[in-house]
Amino acid sequence: MKNRWIANIILGLAFLNSCHTPHSQKKIFRLNQVQGVESLDPAFAKNLNIMWHVHQTYNRLIEYDEQMNVQPSLAKRWEISEDRKTYRFYLRNDVFFHDNEAFPNGKGRKMNAGDIVYSFQRIIDPQVASPGAWIFNDRVDSIQPFIAVNDTLFEIHLSQPFNPMLGILSMQYCSVVPKEVVEKWGKDFRSHPCGTGPFVFHEWEEAVAITYRKNERYWEKDSAGMPLPYIDGIKASFIDSKATEFLLFMQGDLDFMNGIDATFKDQVLTKQGELKAGFQEKLVLHKHPYLNVEYLGILLDTAQNENQLLQHKKIRQAINYGFDRNKMITYLRNHIGIPAHSGMIPASLPGYDSVLVKGYYYNPDKAKALIDEVRTELGELPAITLLSNDNYSDRCNFIASQLGLLGLSINVEIMQPSLLREQMSQSQAPFFWATWIADYPDAESYLTMFYGKNTAPPNYTRFKNETFDRLYEQCLVEKDEAKKISLFQQMDRIIIEEAPCIPLFYDEVLHFTPKWVSNWKSNSLNLIELKYVKLLR
Repeated sequence: MKNRWIANIILGLAFLNSCHTPHSQKKIFRLNQVQGVESLDPAFAKNLNIMWHVHQTYNRLIEYDEQMNVQPSLAKRWEISEDRKTYRFYLRNDVFFHDNEAFPNGKGRKMNAGDIVYSFQRIIDPQVASPGAWIFNDRVDSIQPFIAVNDTLFEIHLSQPFNPMLGILSMQYCSVVPKEVVEKWGKDFRSHPCGTGPFVFHEWEEAVAITYRKNERYWEKDSAGMPLPYIDGIKASFIDSKATEFLLFMQGDLDFMNGIDATFKDQVLTKQGELKAGFQEKLVLHKHPYLNVEYLGILLDTAQNENQLLQHKKIRQAINYGFDRNKMITYLRNHIGIPAHSGMIPASLPGYDSVLVKGYYYNPDKAKALIDEVRTELGELPAITLLSNDNYSDRCNFIASQLGLLGLSINVEIMQPSLLREQMSQSQAPFFWATWIADYPDAESYLTMFYGKNTAPPNYTRFKNETFDRLYEQCLVEKDEAKKISLFQQMDRIIIEEAPCIPLFYDEVLHFTPKWVSNWKSNSLNLIELKYVKLLR
């Protein structure tokens, strides 16, 4: 009640002050990031906060559009060899790095294939210690993985075929950087970024704000031949309060808000996930699938998991049957997200098919019958502890409450996020809440979580299944797209049957913009595309 009272006061103040903040003459797009940013170096683009900045400043060989279709970027076109081990990229010849004092006369030079070799070698260089080294380790040729054939022809050589490689190359880790600038600034390159992207770094006041200017020499144009970007710059602030962020947004001091704090959710959104009437004249809600699956994981390593009850497949299946995902999404998330009634492959990825891959629906009778079967076998069932962090305790308590009515006792234990991740990685979390955001738009990014030869991360459940592993290895080299999707679905059905996890929902991106923002674009990886944005005031 106290939170709701505070929310109503903030909403009232916001409406009183909205539309009274004038824009400066220049068109500067203003956003806030509650969690801040650790680095602007693409080799350390390990989370979404950093990725958003890298995406504005740098380019990669290829990109994914709003519909998650692969598009040319620095590479005009590409070829894949018959053995699927060589990828050849034909580069643009009109792309320049941003101006920087590391270049002669401070003028940015033309990007070439050697820059891509340098950028990729840097990712796997142990001295750099990039958290993105895994994208190439054990996948590229150990002797000569990256080759600049000439200035406009680049090749990457794999040790064995790996179908998701194009997706890997679209990741922010694979942004192209100039050697001169990296070497000039050394470790301080984190705060002196220089790329070929639509916006040029201007200033970073740590923990306060980062500003960018329009790249006047940017190479990309829109469909009408007009140069991009349209706006003059970006200002990203780092106010660490979602409540303050919301107030600033409603006052017109921000042009964008990512998601909404639970305190304001019910005041702004209907239970169907739409804007309430009082906000429709001022705001635009952008909602679409997000490659993020929220789930509960179960540790299946019997040597590490003392709770033998969770080793019973019938109990794992009972948990899946025993709570109402539709009700959870409607009342706890205002219909933001798609109930996970299929497997672990989320909506919007090839392989997702709610007809061919049937998951779990709310069936309390079935769940109770399975629990009773195990009780008959074991006697009185001990309580199960579910580990979560405070941000997600509402759905965990909801699930525990519904299962409690069926005779399965679950205690929710709240932990610090960092401690929970550590315990998951060390096989010390028998039953845990988790979320998995795709690194690239390929179902393999989710199925790799259950490949028996993987440790944690990503295989936090320590799931091992010979049939699954064989199908997984086959999908990495399968040339036929339809056959590859069929393999994905076969693996997803194994996950459903064996139930090493309980999928909760497939997430959705939730972006808010005021009416004066147009041409808003983002994709299912939640990458915002500011080069197309127009500010109409």
